[in-house]
Amino acid sequence: MQINTRVIAIANQKGGVGKTTTVVNLAAALSKMKRTVLVIDLDPQANATTGLGLQPQEGVSLYPCLLGTQQIADMIQPTPYENLNVIPSEVNLSGSEIDLAQRPDRLQIVRNVLQAIRDANVFDYILLDCPPSLGILMTSTLAAADGILVPMQAEYYALEGLGVMQNLIERLKANGANPALELNGILMTMFDGRTRLSTDVAAEVRNHFGDKVFETMIPRNIRTSEAPSFGQPVVFYDPSCRGAEAYRDFAKEFARRNPTRSAEADTEETK
Repeated sequence: MQINTRVIAIANQKGGVGKTTTVVNLAAALSKMKRTVLVIDLDPQANATTGLGLQPQEGVSLYPCLLGTQQIADMIQPTPYENLNVIPSEVNLSGSEIDLAQRPDRLQIVRNVLQAIRDANVFDYILLDCPPSLGILMTSTLAAADGILVPMQAEYYALEGLGVMQNLIERLKANGANPALELNGILMTMFDGRTRLSTDVAAEVRNHFGDKVFETMIPRNIRTSEAPSFGQPVVFYDPSCRGAEAYRDFAKEFARRNPTRSAEADTEETK
């Protein structure tokens, strides 16, 4: 079956919006749909790494690949879940900000490092868990992506973060770093339909961004919050909880928007 790999960066410079939770559970839900997924943890805090059941190891991250001392294929690690692999993170990755700043190709270095596994078309999706800052590593990561998925908490301050991401996309397109970059979609997270604030913010975002906003919204859910402490995505930790159901629905919607296989195969796999 022919696969056309899609590289999606999950990013929001505002913290606490469910970015890594979304990476881990989107990847897990896609893997249950028999999609092949590679998560690349680019956050030195390594929360996506531990959330997928691995422990950080010194020297096992994208960092040596950015330095040119290791091949990216050697950094891919299996997870406990079929179809789901990860390139972990570890604290030394934070040093990449200094290293990349001195490189003339700093905006293209992540793209160049990813090119080999992208060209291999082994994975349906490469999901990039971006660092929570607007530094060089995040900018280079966005320059390597086909699109940016922005998880957004249903609160008014989150609108400011969305504006920052929009401006960054436009700058990367305008300066030629990634002319084809697009806002892949906006995912409303931590949604509480009982509050006026959540419903008002969701309505405002939909009014401004239309069909760029995913129909699925991720509710506030205790089981989703506690799953990372057990090193599991909630879709495996408690498949019947509201959070797991929402992430499964989101994964189906995401796969429809981002097809990587023939239409017949996509239809069959997303049932």
